[in-house]
Amino acid sequence: MGGLSSFQNIFRIEELKKRLLFTLGMLAVYRIGGHIPTPGINGEQLSKFLLQRGGAIMGFFDMFAGGALSRVTIFALGIMPYISAAIILELLTVVVPAIGKLAKEGEEGRKKIVKYTRYGTVIISAIQSLGIAVGLEGMAGGAFIQHPGWSFRLMTMLTLTAGTSFIMWLGEQITERGIGNGISLIIFAGIVSRFPSAITSTYRLVQAKELSLFFLIFLIAVVIFVIGFIIYVERAQRKIPVQYAKRVVGRKMYGGQSTHLPLKINTSGVIPPIFASSIIMFPATVAGFIQIPWVQSIAHELAPGTIFYTVLYISMIMFFSFFYTAVVFNPVDVADNLKKYGGFIPGIRPGQKTSDYIYKVLSRLTFAGGIYLSAVCILPEILIQRFNVPFYFGGTSLLIVVGVALDTISQIESHLVTRSYEGFLKKSRVRGRRS
Repeated sequence: MGGLSSFQNIFRIEELKKRLLFTLGMLAVYRIGGHIPTPGINGEQLSKFLLQRGGAIMGFFDMFAGGALSRVTIFALGIMPYISAAIILELLTVVVPAIGKLAKEGEEGRKKIVKYTRYGTVIISAIQSLGIAVGLEGMAGGAFIQHPGWSFRLMTMLTLTAGTSFIMWLGEQITERGIGNGISLIIFAGIVSRFPSAITSTYRLVQAKELSLFFLIFLIAVVIFVIGFIIYVERAQRKIPVQYAKRVVGRKMYGGQSTHLPLKINTSGVIPPIFASSIIMFPATVAGFIQIPWVQSIAHELAPGTIFYTVLYISMIMFFSFFYTAVVFNPVDVADNLKKYGGFIPGIRPGQKTSDYIYKVLSRLTFAGGIYLSAVCILPEILIQRFNVPFYFGGTSLLIVVGVALDTISQIESHLVTRSYEGFLKKSRVRGRRS
């Protein structure tokens, strides 16, 4: 009853109710747009061809587009160009001093970076949409295109770029006027929208006795265990104790309190598996279209389930875990801020010694986080290849779904608690993952 009453409390707060309904409405618009076909393309035949010939990479990127890529609808590019532009800008803040200075200028700097991200999204979308148009004309002798040529290419560029720009606008509106991070929720909606069809396909296999009931129960148990494991790790923190020195200002004494510096086990989020999958799958997919023996052997070795693929995938996840953590978290800045405000870690000298200690702890946590990401992402490949699981049980998709759900529940929880309503959890508050 506690959970039901907490859910009812959402609709007792007028602002929270409006935000929730606005979010659901924008997500509904996104799902409707994902079924509007791009002009000049035979969508049904093309979808079958793409899924047959481009399996691995198509399935991965189609997951983020909610199936719109395989159907080549107006939202075929999805939100991936925006994510790519945002990641590029974030990496440039470390490499380019001028952009790094903008990131430290507060709200005004953030607005400029957002503007540059939008421009980057449009540029990346235009390039990718042109590549898609040219690629479609070359597939099966242009059988899927009604009127090939530059008119088709320009129309496809305009349509797909406008579609991605509209999705970007939807995400920003959800973040500003709704609940949760808009971009994350759009990815969440695209992934979740594919679950019902997967469940339906599995149910039909059970009815046809192609899948045993015992194995289905085992599969459900594995999914529940993995979800619980992801929630546990995403909420886990390593708390480094911090003590603030006492200061006397006039007749008052300030400081002297004890607190902690929380470090997440998985600081890099889902970025490492996304980058690793993209880099590995792209050459494998290109090689799959080239009918040359040695190229085909490379494609076979890069296919999911092989030992080479597994080792390469885990290695790249570990690499990007350390790389992205180094980008988003700087122990030197943290140590300097602690020293500036009179804070210190007990037993550690302020300054360089503190930054070295934080770096040492962070490195160990990042290694554990990389192992966790590798385990969650490799498990689906084992289930698919070894046990012939009938639908795509995606570790990356589960990471995104659970992480976004935790973050959204955390924001709803904060609205309820600040207005003296009982939240979803009585004894503890949900700590959402940073998006």
